[in-house]
Amino acid sequence: MAKAKYDFTIERLGEPKIASPIPYSKVLGDSIANYVTEDERILYDIDLTEGRTLKDLESSGLMEKAGPREKIYFNPQHSHAAIVTCGGLCPGLNDVIRAVVRTLWYRYNVRRITGVRYGFTGFLPEFNIPTIDLNPTVVDDIHKMGGTMLGSSRGNGKRVEEIVDSLERMNINLLFIIGGDGTQRASYDIGEEVLKRGMKISVVGIPKTIDNDLLFTERTFGFETAVAKAVTAVEAAHVEAKSANNGVGLVKVMGRDSGYIAASTALSSNEANFVLIPEVPFDLHGPNGLLHHVEERLRTRQHAVIIVAEGAGQEYVEIPDGADKSGNKLYGDIGKFLADEIKKYLTGKGMDYALKYIDPSYIIRASEALPSDSLYCARLGASAVHAAMAGKTKCLVSLMNTHFVHLPIKLVVGGRKKVDPESSLWRDVQESTRQPLSMKN
Repeated sequence: MAKAKYDFTIERLGEPKIASPIPYSKVLGDSIANYVTEDERILYDIDLTEGRTLKDLESSGLMEKAGPREKIYFNPQHSHAAIVTCGGLCPGLNDVIRAVVRTLWYRYNVRRITGVRYGFTGFLPEFNIPTIDLNPTVVDDIHKMGGTMLGSSRGNGKRVEEIVDSLERMNINLLFIIGGDGTQRASYDIGEEVLKRGMKISVVGIPKTIDNDLLFTERTFGFETAVAKAVTAVEAAHVEAKSANNGVGLVKVMGRDSGYIAASTALSSNEANFVLIPEVPFDLHGPNGLLHHVEERLRTRQHAVIIVAEGAGQEYVEIPDGADKSGNKLYGDIGKFLADEIKKYLTGKGMDYALKYIDPSYIIRASEALPSDSLYCARLGASAVHAAMAGKTKCLVSLMNTHFVHLPIKLVVGGRKKVDPESSLWRDVQESTRQPLSMKN
């Protein structure tokens, strides 16, 4: 099967002609950190299976390597940066803000940095929300706190012309937008409007999606923290289940369309017996349905632990009409539904049982980042600044094949990364849980 071809070309505002204030080196082997050259690329598809050759790899998509350039586009003395966080909370938001501010201030000597509060709403005059002047002193300790010091909100990303009007009034030329796929769609539209008006504003996105469902990205910031916190919830569910006769521990984790948190939590805890994700359909009833397998587990082991991603089994639940302020389709509560169905089923079987349902979603979202995520956020924030100062626009910074890269926003928001049911990840989950390969009759 032919591999898909992707165009990873990054747009830029013009030719960078200003010498970077960062005293890096152009020489290898001199023990001084090096600039990244414009021709450095990272392979997207590194798979050599199916008889492919190295020559085939070179045509499969080359991503631009992130990092500081020798020549930059913007004069730091004339630069004014803005930072905004949008959408739901996620561990690491403050870490990214801190990294962007410190890199702008200390590496590029940019002294005008504005924090826009409460997402895109903060750009709209009707709300009259004051901005925050940012500097290293202001952001010094924010990485020790959860949430975002700038505040966040959903929606208003479609009011592109008004947002760009505000950018023009504020004389912004470096815009850093931290948010998920819906936010980054707005980032692309903002970048388009900026170019349409002939303005010189670099629009760089820093992707925030706790579900780890961003295309062309190994992992998104906050994901490792989310898994660690979810593991704690699963451990509690396991203790509760083992401490009761026919105890059932049910934990709902985040994952609207992708089951990465559920799958990774199961492998990290090794205490789950069933994992339900959006990518793998299951039956409730029948000889190969979930409820029958839970019953069999209880009759043989007297306890069971189930992890369910919030987007799994949506065909069974009542789904509210409409969408949230970000335009995301509303989902039904699969966790509460399963808890009720399991109780009803086991009661009908005349079994004594005890079920504990745990939903740690908001605890996870509000957590401060783990050190591994803080490290990742620091590097993402720095990479975003380097991209913007070099005049890159309508791009995201990301990690792919262990390298930090630039990605075109339009390409990234074209879909969602999902767990492949035939992948090694899902195979390992099945081996860990020993759940049936399929729960379809």
